[in-house]
Amino acid sequence: MSNPLNLTIPERLPFIDFDREFDYPVADVFRAHKDPDLIVQWLGPRGMKMEINHFDFRTGGSYSYLHTGPDGVAYEFSGVYHTVRENEFAIQTFEFGGYPDVVSIEFLTFEDLGEGRSRVRGHSVYPTQEARDGMAQSGMEGGMTEGYERLDELLSGAKV
Repeated sequence: MSNPLNLTIPERLPFIDFDREFDYPVADVFRAHKDPDLIVQWLGPRGMKMEINHFDFRTGGSYSYLHTGPDGVAYEFSGVYHTVRENEFAIQTFEFGGYPDVVSIEFLTFEDLGEGRSRVRGHSVYPTQEARDGMAQSGMEGGMTEGYERLDELLSGAKV
């Protein structure tokens, strides 16, 4: 079963919020966000190859990775993890190499819903309305939807 991605893009505010439920325990969903061997199997849209330069999901850690499309065009992403609490919470920055000097800060909350289910909530804050609008129009909703569908497949044991 695939649960819907709920994306909220409020007018005239430089925020994007989302939530997504999973039919898997919070520890499994958190581990899939933390473990680089797992994250390469689900993060991003289908058809993209992910290559990690480094990935250290802990307080004070950082990340850098590339997504390469079937056309061979690579997209670089990087950031810093400011706070990580196991199975609960993460605060990170997010920067797309195609728009240097535009950094968002993202808050991820991992919630245990009981009975082996969980929810991830995200709140992203952008430095300007223009930066937020650019992200909202970038196709992020489709990429997030596909990525979380791939995460469902990974957690169910299906080959991604």
